[in-house]
Amino acid sequence: MLATAAPLASDARVSRREADSLERKIIEMAQYASAPLAGARLTPVTEGELNSYLALALADQLPPGVTEPLVSMMGDGRVAGRAVVDLDAFRRARGSLSRLDPTTLLTGRLRVGVEGVLRTSRGAARFELRSAEIEGVPIPKVLVAELVAFYTRSPEHPAGLDIDAPFALPARIAEIHVNERQAVVVQR
Repeated sequence: MLATAAPLASDARVSRREADSLERKIIEMAQYASAPLAGARLTPVTEGELNSYLALALADQLPPGVTEPLVSMMGDGRVAGRAVVDLDAFRRARGSLSRLDPTTLLTGRLRVGVEGVLRTSRGAARFELRSAEIEGVPIPKVLVAELVAFYTRSPEHPAGLDIDAPFALPARIAEIHVNERQAVVVQR
């Protein structure tokens, strides 16, 4: 459960300097990816850089109804994330449900949190969900899967993303080592 993990910093500071730092690192990683092979390249990314980048550079690219994303890097591949999610839009799109369905109680914009392990190898990644909650109340994986699928629908992915499916890492990223408050991106 999320409460037993390192807490997500509710007072996480957003910094233009840190957002710009990550943006420069992303540009450098893209440049490295398009250059001829020249050994491995390691790029550290701090939790502050990632959260600042999410808040300042990517806020307008988040799915409608998802705001205030925050990520915690806890080490040994463990990550936690949360965001405020418009559950009314999700319920409406889901269609009519039985009055006994507990999701009928989920209304408004609520904080959704997940915790899991990011496993990466040979240019592919997979997120293993360990726990999830809405406003501190544990929720089943099937509901998380529905939320992710709903909020990631796009022309390229009309059914949304599958939380159990591995995914390719971009820019010749071979692996990502998640440490406490920092990740190291390895490109080959």
